[in-house]
Amino acid sequence: MKKLNVAVIGCGSIARKRHLPEYHSNSQVNIVAVCDVVEERAKEMAEVYGALPFTNYMDAINLAEVDAVSVCLPNYLHASVTIESLDAKKHVLCEKPMAISIEEAEAMNQAAERNEKKLMIAHNQRFVSSHQKAKQLLDSGELGKVYSFRTTFGHGGPENWSIDGSSSWFFNKEAAFVGAMGDLGVHKADLIRYLIGEVSEVGAFVETAAKSNTTVDDNAVCILKMDSGVVGTLTASWSYSTNDNSTVIYCEKGTLQLENDPDYSLKVEYRNGDRVHHKLDKIQTNDDKAPVTTHTIDHFVESVLNDQTPLISGEEGLKSLQVILSALEANETKQIVELRKTTEVY
Repeated sequence: MKKLNVAVIGCGSIARKRHLPEYHSNSQVNIVAVCDVVEERAKEMAEVYGALPFTNYMDAINLAEVDAVSVCLPNYLHASVTIESLDAKKHVLCEKPMAISIEEAEAMNQAAERNEKKLMIAHNQRFVSSHQKAKQLLDSGELGKVYSFRTTFGHGGPENWSIDGSSSWFFNKEAAFVGAMGDLGVHKADLIRYLIGEVSEVGAFVETAAKSNTTVDDNAVCILKMDSGVVGTLTASWSYSTNDNSTVIYCEKGTLQLENDPDYSLKVEYRNGDRVHHKLDKIQTNDDKAPVTTHTIDHFVESVLNDQTPLISGEEGLKSLQVILSALEANETKQIVELRKTTEVY
């Protein structure tokens, strides 16, 4: 059985809680290298997973035996490290948000095309059981026309998640570029695109209200209009006292509630009074004590080994990023922003 040899660049929380344990649990993967600018972190993860430790990512990605790279770095480094990895003839799984500009994202996609390598963006919400079931129900037409939606992602902030706590790069505008919208909002932008279709227009209010140690956004409410004419709201926040990762979709023949109930991951309430509750795998949270498989890593590995286009390709990542960047522009200009259609083939 062919195995995928992987290098993980960045040994912070997302690598420790998602990428590394999920690669380790996949029987078709060898973790051959880990890298972090903090040498102790690289050595610690190398010892845990039997890998080679590096502090210079180029040394890791240039290893001949490495087939694929996970980019688990601050947002401003996503594009440069991804492009260099692709140019080194490695497949890449890059954390979200894909980049800090459309131009960077396009350059990443061009690098993947010219090197004939896979580029996937780690939008894990598409793999959540309730979201996949909702996708099936919506695509089947069982609920009729979609009228509206609300989708929310909020928690107490990255200081409760990041390995560096309140001094994390998440709060550094130069490193992060964007706050809750890039950390959480882009996930929901990707999800709503997956479920309902493309976004055509965005309006937004984006604020820094809850955190005193940063100038990046920590609360945002956006109004999205889809190509289909459906309108809804997207909320992202680092100020919630409890986690909220819910989506509600209002349709002609009923309402879908996703991750909006502590007992049922998906609830369908039909207009005729019928109710169907699905007790599916719960969505992962940052508070999970035991390892939780997001299926993101498994999908990336399968896509590479079977030479298939990943569900969240670089082109998909670009479209979700564009929603967030357009929301920031809408807030800045106090105008509704129309999204530019990205129809280029790289």
